[in-house]
Amino acid sequence: MFSELNMEQIESSYAAAKARYAAIGVDTEAAMKTLADTPLSLHCWQGDDVRGFEIQEGTAAGGGIMATGNYPGAAGDAQTLRQDAELAFKLIPGKKRFNLHAIYAETQGKKVSRDELAPEHFSNWMAWSKQQNVPLDFNPTFFAHPMAEQGYTLSHGDSQVRRFWIRHAKACREIAAEMGRQQGQACIVNHWIPDGAKDHPMDRIGPRLRLKEALEEIFAEKICPELCLDALECKLFGLGSEDYVVGSHEFYLAYAISHPQLLCLDMGHFHPTETIHDKLSAIMLFKDEMLLHVSRGLRWDSDHVVLFNEELRLLFQEIVRCELLSRVHLALDFFDASINRVGAWVIGARATQKALLAALLEPRLLLRGFEESGDGAMKLALLEELRLYPLGAVWNKYCLNQKVPPAAAWIDRLVDYDRQIARKR
Repeated sequence: MFSELNMEQIESSYAAAKARYAAIGVDTEAAMKTLADTPLSLHCWQGDDVRGFEIQEGTAAGGGIMATGNYPGAAGDAQTLRQDAELAFKLIPGKKRFNLHAIYAETQGKKVSRDELAPEHFSNWMAWSKQQNVPLDFNPTFFAHPMAEQGYTLSHGDSQVRRFWIRHAKACREIAAEMGRQQGQACIVNHWIPDGAKDHPMDRIGPRLRLKEALEEIFAEKICPELCLDALECKLFGLGSEDYVVGSHEFYLAYAISHPQLLCLDMGHFHPTETIHDKLSAIMLFKDEMLLHVSRGLRWDSDHVVLFNEELRLLFQEIVRCELLSRVHLALDFFDASINRVGAWVIGARATQKALLAALLEPRLLLRGFEESGDGAMKLALLEELRLYPLGAVWNKYCLNQKVPPAAAWIDRLVDYDRQIARKR
């Protein structure tokens, strides 16, 4: 249905686009090469609605994580999840990584406490990673557990609860380090905790003091950054923590500035009218690297599938204009159970890559020249005209180069997989 473009049409359209961009000083071949060299980490939890494969007693309570919808075909085991991810890899151009949470351990039917997880429980994932040539990233899972049902983990007032989660974080760092050894490059391990209060806590500083002390203990064990890069993710509010979040932006920003850990900014973790692009040039004057979670909040931190919208455009414009691309790590983070889950991966990944390509195709020298000479109207006029430049022709050529379906052709593959495989589960 959607395979409407043939190779000759793509090449012809690209030749015209290449000439048009060249006229304003933009090298489309260089832009495509940079895009091809920029890895994007796909999140495993989109494939199964953040359920994981953990075997535990009692209810998996606590943490404010909820994927909504009941579209058929969610992966129910690790092998199915890997199968779905492999299709997504074939439909997404460029370099990919794959981001795991601790609850995706494979324990051969045995109940393993989260503070006792070990690299052996992810051996299948590591073997698959090598086979796919897709490096792994990792996350401790501080939610969906009876020990998180009171809304606090690393900042909990009960030392026994706190120690459980400290042991879990330490175990996850060891797992990430082994992943780094196996894949020959660092595994980024991101620490996000749901800790907070629904309404007006009397003590705001106590939990933050306990969190600071817990982090100091977790990171006391030095792991080579060539194996494991630690990041800390902030949040404005969450389900059950609408009034107060222990790990706020200010807390983790201050911690990351005074410690070697990376700061992680999630596009959906701030005020609904607040975007993260303006924060980059300030923070990166003081940090060498950063982790970015590409997401889409809609009215609240709802982690919708990423689209090529204005917020995404602004984010990648700022990354490229500030020459930060080599210093940021890009990862997707959303979970939508109301649509085909492989489709969600592909839509979000391709939208992210399109936004980056658009930023790489900006005539930055020309635009800066207008700005420096005080020609503000000329700058804004060119920025407006660029919206109608033939980005799509360059994107289709890039997909052709990467041997993935261009334009909407990938939708045919998704429909076939959805009807023949996913819906029959």
